[in-house]
Amino acid sequence: MVDVIVVGAGLAGLVAASEAVARGRRVLLLDQEGEQSLGGQAFWSLGGLFMVDTPEQRRMGIRDTLALATTDWMGSAGFDRAEDANPRRVAEAYLDFAAGEMRPWLKSLGMRWFPVVGWAERGGALANGHGNSVPRFHVTWGTGPGVVAPFERLVRAAAADGRLNFGFRHRVTDLILENGSVAGVAGEVLRPDKADRGRSTTRDAVARFEHRAGAVIVTSGGIGGNHDMVRAQWPVDRLGPAPRRMVAGVPDYVDGEMQQVAKAAGAAAINEDRMWHYTEGLVNWNPIWPNHGIRILPGPSSVWFDALGQRMQAPCLPGFDTLATLQRILSTGHEHSWFILSQKIIEKEFALSGSEQNPDLTAGKWSAVIKARLAGKGAPAPVEAFKTHGEDFIVAKTLPDLIDGMNRLTPDAPMDPARIAAQLLARDAQIDNEFAKDAQVIAIRQARAYRGDRLIRTAKPHKILDPANGPLIAVRLNILTRKSLGGLHTDLNGQVLRPDGSAFAGLYAAGEVAGFGGGGYHGYNALEGTFLGGCIFSGRMAGRAV
Repeated sequence: MVDVIVVGAGLAGLVAASEAVARGRRVLLLDQEGEQSLGGQAFWSLGGLFMVDTPEQRRMGIRDTLALATTDWMGSAGFDRAEDANPRRVAEAYLDFAAGEMRPWLKSLGMRWFPVVGWAERGGALANGHGNSVPRFHVTWGTGPGVVAPFERLVRAAAADGRLNFGFRHRVTDLILENGSVAGVAGEVLRPDKADRGRSTTRDAVARFEHRAGAVIVTSGGIGGNHDMVRAQWPVDRLGPAPRRMVAGVPDYVDGEMQQVAKAAGAAAINEDRMWHYTEGLVNWNPIWPNHGIRILPGPSSVWFDALGQRMQAPCLPGFDTLATLQRILSTGHEHSWFILSQKIIEKEFALSGSEQNPDLTAGKWSAVIKARLAGKGAPAPVEAFKTHGEDFIVAKTLPDLIDGMNRLTPDAPMDPARIAAQLLARDAQIDNEFAKDAQVIAIRQARAYRGDRLIRTAKPHKILDPANGPLIAVRLNILTRKSLGGLHTDLNGQVLRPDGSAFAGLYAAGEVAGFGGGGYHGYNALEGTFLGGCIFSGRMAGRAV
């Protein structure tokens, strides 16, 4: 018998296990995947962390404060339910952490950050509403693998000296209950499978297992790989009918099954209708997992049209308000939208989310970043590969040819060439006017006032239809599943609660399965960098509580 069982070897699980070991606990770390998938979904991420008032921000001329970050978070979260009390407490504690101990602690573990702080989820509506007032998205050198690495080192060191054991290919199907408390886990040992990280593995069982412990921490992740579960929990009242077609931003092992196991044993789950899916998804031309999608991280200049050919208005601009844009797209009765842009925009503004799509940042070498983003011609190589091979990209010299290509790709929602041309011409005319009223043109100029965006993320304002800036590019955008914002209801320490609000003895949860803490510390909206940050914070709290 061990002291603590951690179910799920993603980022939250690694943090929880390392913290429990540091407290002298003997830990068993279980995961249904093999050792090659240690680190889980965090490995594939861009490695962005939401931090407040950091040296990186100050060097870029950004003045941030805990008070401002709190206003942004609470305006974005929109907490409005009785069960939001614990999520709010966790959010407040995370903000204190993000403005205080977070960066020095992570730096002491070996993390470092790209000096240009990103400005994600800019909001674009009200000062006390959704969005980041300032750039806060700190990309870790090494991207997702760079975030995972310090905690992987800690658990491997613990395993080497006998304080921690791994149980890979162990799929938990039951919690063992004794006198109303969780006393361990049971499940299936799956057949070994050496498939590369992220690829589908067999679910063939070869044996049963049962392990007992004084505490169990569930860190099994979300539901984004299980589209049936996503649709079942979809907030139809807020967003309209769930999409029939989505691309998967996570591997299929992100299946939500362990959350169901905990609920069946008596755990409470809250805010399951709150979720975070992206609107700029691409079908991956070189997939790793089934239905593999990649998200565009856009700068502010691409012109965004809905499936009916109507240009979308603020705050539904690239990089401003994900949830509002998702609702706006689905209101058309279709599940796709379009970017129309120029070659100059794609060269400066297109980035792709994920460690594998950013080899320069993942390598953690300045020479690679300069070569890929500052010194070379064309867009970064991964973006150019999508432009060449991706099924969602149309490239043409003239607008009529571009729209012909778009209509061949989506014949069920044909575009009217005259309507598209009129909207683009009106937009381009604003480039000549320094007193423009076009909200997106104003946003582009405002973005370039931040030197980080001016350097690497925002193209100089120009006319999209001017052949000198071409060729023209259209990109079909798909709904991309990603994060659960609700989950198992916990207190600040990660203790799972029962439906009546009482503590579920012996059971803890952290990471996405717990809505990144409390059962949904984001509320309705995420400010980005808060997913990995929430895994680290909630994993740390749970690991220190057991």
